Amino acid sequence: MVAKVEDREAKIKMAMMMLMAIINDTSVPRNIRRACTEAIKHLQNPTLSYGVRAANAISVLDEISQDPNMPPYARTRIWNVVTLLETVRD
Repeated sequence: MVAKVEDREAKIKMAMMMLMAIINDTSVPRNIRRACTEAIKHLQNPTLSYGVRAANAISVLDEISQDPNMPPYARTRIWNVVTLLETVRD
């Protein structure tokens, strides 16, 4: 049980680090960086379970991943974050 909680926390921390890399990349459009910031806020919400946090963040990232102005490498990074978060379950 404890190992599962630590595993979920580790995955969420890794996802937040990956999102921070996108936020700190000035070549990524501002609206995409803003969505990544919003996804991080969802991941940090202590009132929700890990699965709900991940689902909320995925929702935000899925929506923004369709943006035609997004550089291809940023889209790939976001898909990597979504793939990681999809493994987080309650």
